[in-house]
Amino acid sequence: MNKKIFSGLLGIALLTGCAKDPVNVAPTNQYSLGSYPASVDDLNSVLAASYANLRDPNLFGFNLLPKALANATHATNCVYAGDPFWNEMAATNLTVANSYVDGAWQMFYSGVKDCNATLSGADFFSAKYAKPTDIPSVNLIRGQAYFLRAFYYFNLECYFGEDNITSPTATDTMGVPLVTALPTSLAGAQLGRSSIKAVWAQIESDLNQAATLLKGQVWTGNDVDRVTEWSAKALLGKSYLFTKDYNDAKTTLLDVINNSGRSLMPYTGYMNSFLGVASAKGANNTESLFVLNIDGQSFGDYGVYGGTPNSTSIMGLIWCPWSLGADGTESGASPMGYGNEVTHDKNITRFGFNLGYYNLVSNPNFNSSMPASYNNPVKVMDPTFKANSLAARTNNTVDPRLWVNCLQPWVDSVMPDGKTWYPVSKPSYYLNGPTDYGWSIRKYAPVFNNINNLGPADVSDIYFIRLADVYLLYAEACMNSSDNADALTYLNMVKRRAYNYPVNAASPVDYQSLTSQTAAIGDPVLGNNPLYYERWAELFNEGQWWFDICRWHLGASEAAYYGTAINATSGPLTFNSNAYAWPIPLNELNSNPAIQHQQNPGY
Repeated sequence: MNKKIFSGLLGIALLTGCAKDPVNVAPTNQYSLGSYPASVDDLNSVLAASYANLRDPNLFGFNLLPKALANATHATNCVYAGDPFWNEMAATNLTVANSYVDGAWQMFYSGVKDCNATLSGADFFSAKYAKPTDIPSVNLIRGQAYFLRAFYYFNLECYFGEDNITSPTATDTMGVPLVTALPTSLAGAQLGRSSIKAVWAQIESDLNQAATLLKGQVWTGNDVDRVTEWSAKALLGKSYLFTKDYNDAKTTLLDVINNSGRSLMPYTGYMNSFLGVASAKGANNTESLFVLNIDGQSFGDYGVYGGTPNSTSIMGLIWCPWSLGADGTESGASPMGYGNEVTHDKNITRFGFNLGYYNLVSNPNFNSSMPASYNNPVKVMDPTFKANSLAARTNNTVDPRLWVNCLQPWVDSVMPDGKTWYPVSKPSYYLNGPTDYGWSIRKYAPVFNNINNLGPADVSDIYFIRLADVYLLYAEACMNSSDNADALTYLNMVKRRAYNYPVNAASPVDYQSLTSQTAAIGDPVLGNNPLYYERWAELFNEGQWWFDICRWHLGASEAAYYGTAINATSGPLTFNSNAYAWPIPLNELNSNPAIQHQQNPGY
């Protein structure tokens, strides 16, 4: 992927149209400002920056999911309290200087700029160089740029727009600034906020254009993870739903379900897909509609911070599992990365795990003639507790998505040295808490190597849109248009896959109504709400639950459920309701006069 400096230079090139001979312009190793892009390959290289931007450390290369969203939704609990902005996320009490908010704003807009550069480049190439035979390829490039621009704006609006603020007034209608062309001056780049209605209209327009331009295109080989007509329609249906246009949402999402050729993966493939197993990646994944490919090669560095920029993400540095010490003790346990975060304990019971906490007992099989080690520990998990834990998996008495998302100490295993399976351990900072679960994160975490040893970083593809999400969005649209039967059908299809039952046939785990008991027994938020529970459980720690918290106004009830967070240093969790819309960053306020008096309420 091209480095960010390239797209900046290209933007200038497309704006100026400089006609000087490039030989007479220094430096001579840059593209001619009046002759680029001059081929379809050139234009594809411009488009590459629109995709590559997703890998930026401020977005899905590092910060956004593990530091911002996992803390704000309490999917994880973070032991590191040395970053005040990280702590703000856990306390959902944000300031305008928050670095994660600022980084997301900057890089989502960088993505918009890259897409605008691609569309301008397509106009430039079509007008000056394109042959008739080039037009189909140019249209495919345009289609991808329209989709990606819509995706960047979808995120900007969901994080920063006033869509979800509580008790809105007639003036609470601001979305985010709309930039749909490369500005030709500084003043042209300093825009105020557009209306919510205008932003969603732009998103929907871009997605409709993308679906039209990409219609029928099937990518193969190295291009298999490029966006398609069905990526566009899936995000379009989601956009309709988020704006409460339920009839258009139903029509569009059902089109994806029936005609995209996508299908829910079997449970084993679904479980493997978040570990980067080859059989569940790329063309082998029948469920993905928009995915960021992570190739998983061994680069010998820390992903986006290493010698091959934008090569892979490094979220696993934060989300890494903990392995039992080489001496067979939990006190000697070590993380396979930084080890800042583990699964928040309240999620274990929310998935239906009701066995309580384990004790360590003397290992009946300890060989005293051999040194204590990871495979010859002096103490082990109580064998009865372990047997009950394994039975819960076999008998599906706990939601199996717990095992997709989390690693249980002493039951699951990881490879800290890249070749030997060690039992997972409770992290060392939980050892003085006998009533702590201390489960490691599994989804998107590296289980096959220790990142501290400079092996591969993350290996799992990052899923932005997948068919299970579409099923749940469709179910929600049905619920809101008096079609409860279809809503229940699609909720149950997602649940059946999770429990390894055939998707299209009735199963013993089916919900019988839209208020049936879920696995989260006694949970005032999710306990008798299958739609809420299924979106939480199915999309756990994928960055989607924050949007649901905000649009359903669940912040206060979620804070009350989780109760505490280690790095939220102000006592019991509360939810500052202004967090339903993130603040416009201080850097933007200071540099853009047009937005200085358009801050979100409460900041």
